[in-house]
Amino acid sequence: MLEIKVGNVKCNSCVANIKTSLADVSGLESVEVDLASGVVSINGESLDRQAIVSKLAELGYPETVL
Repeated sequence: MLEIKVGNVKCNSCVANIKTSLADVSGLESVEVDLASGVVSINGESLDRQAIVSKLAELGYPETVL
């Protein structure tokens, strides 16, 4: 499981955008986003953390310090 804290998660639309956009990541099984903390929890096999962080940044949700 990966936990990545990101910025700019402000509403349920942000949560939905993150979940939808990460759905095509290879090996991904599930994505949960905690709206209050901005933590994205990702379950799956052989996940490429850097690729996921890059994708989140492209969407406007840059990684912040956990």
